[in-house]
This record gives sequence, structure tokens and C-alpha cells, in this order.
Amino acid sequence: MRKIAFYGKGGIGKSTTQQNTAAAMAHFYDKKVFIHGCDPKADSTRLILGGKPQETLMDTLREEGEDAITIEKVVKTGFKGIRCVESGGPEPGVGCAGRGVITAINLMEELGAYTPELDFTFFDVLGDVVCGGFAMPIRDGKAEEVYIVASGEMMAIYAANNICRGLLKYANQSGVRLGGIICNSRKVDNEVELMEEFTSAIGTKMIHFVPRDNIVQKAEFNKKTVVEYDDQENQAKEYGELARKIIENDSFVIPKPLSMDQLEAMVVRYGLMD
Repeated sequence: MRKIAFYGKGGIGKSTTQQNTAAAMAHFYDKKVFIHGCDPKADSTRLILGGKPQETLMDTLREEGEDAITIEKVVKTGFKGIRCVESGGPEPGVGCAGRGVITAINLMEELGAYTPELDFTFFDVLGDVVCGGFAMPIRDGKAEEVYIVASGEMMAIYAANNICRGLLKYANQSGVRLGGIICNSRKVDNEVELMEEFTSAIGTKMIHFVPRDNIVQKAEFNKKTVVEYDDQENQAKEYGELARKIIENDSFVIPKPLSMDQLEAMVVRYGLMD
């Protein structure tokens, strides 16, 4: 079983990309996938489960106690047999959401949720690497490989570079490696060129360029991934290609994050282009 963490700037489309990739793996390649949502918003699995609200592990823990936590209670099965759990988090304004991630992953391990017959376990992690809790999947070796979702926008690249700093910090400790950058296109000028230069500079590759397509939003309005909504759509095939590249990927690196001066110089140069 391969254990993958998806990181990226908040709002970049990480959870959408992750769920569509999981759906493509299951639908086109018959892979068995488990999704562990590590975002307190608990929105990492809704497209796989048809928009159904999933009771989170942390809610169950608060309301019923640890003895009530069972795989049957907190793990749900959705499209193509993809299994899903949401960590959840504390009540808004109270407590540390990162600690919820640590608690939830440890409980799932103790209960044997990540079973040997799985091909992939996905950890969908909130935003940037800013605290120990959200860094836990890569810090403690829960995830072995990381894919960062980014775009040609300045803040998305800044976040990707910052995530690479976290990976560099924990690479020797946990053995985690970067599998590549997924460009979730925002149709900004020179996006492909910028992403290719950035990924090359940090020592990795743009594993796939996902074009922007309104069919993604249409599918989400129908509470589905694009793959489930219409597997003949071009965007479904793009996610299928991303899934294939991840399945076949054998290039994993310790990234070399850029200094802020290097990053600023690169972005400014692209900003001056016509």
C-alpha cells in the first residue's frame, strides 16, 4: 500500500483534485483507495460520498467517547468502493485542529483501518505546513510520498515552496519524499512555463497540468466527481491521466526549496512578461 499526502494552499482545489484522482484510480484502474480527510472543514470526501455529510471522528469522540469509535461508525464507503473517514476538528474557536489530525490518524491505525489490501491511502491535509499537527502525516512517517497542488499564482507557489521547507525538515526523520507538483490551472499568463521552471528549481517535476474546466463545478453541484458524473468528459480523462502518472511514478525526491529572494526574482520576471 502506498500512503500519499496531498498538500497545497487553502482554496487551490486540493480536495477536489484529490477526490477526482481517487475516483479515477478506482474507476479507470480498479485501485482500492482509502481517503483520510485531515481538514477540520471535513470536506475531503463529500464528492466520493455523494455530498452526504460524514460524521467526523472527532465529533464522535467528543459526543460518545473513545470506546464508541469503531471502523463501522466512522468509515463510510462511496464511489467504486472508496473508503472515507474525516478527522474533523474542535468546535470553532476552541482547541487545536492539528491535534485532531494526530488523534484521528492514531485511532485509525489502532483500529486497523488502513488494511493491507488497499492500494492507496490518501491523506488530504489542510493548507500550508504551519503547525506540528498538520505536518504530522509527513513528520511521523504516516505518509511516504507527497503531492503538492499549486497553480501559477504567486501565493500558490509561495505555499508550495513553504511546504517543501517542511518536507526538507522531516525527510531524513521520516523518509517522506516529494512525488511532484500538480498544477491545478487558474489560466494565468505563462502558467506552464512558470510551473516548469519552479518545479525544476526545487528538484522535482510538474507531474500533471490539470486544465481549468467548468465541468468540475457542474459535477460538484451534482455532488459528484467528474469521473462519476461523466467519465467521457475530457476533464475526467485528465484526472485519469494524473492517476496513471501517480500510479506509475518512481521519481521521489527531497526538495530544495528556494530562498524568498530567489522565489521573488522568479515570479517578478514572469510578471514582467507580456
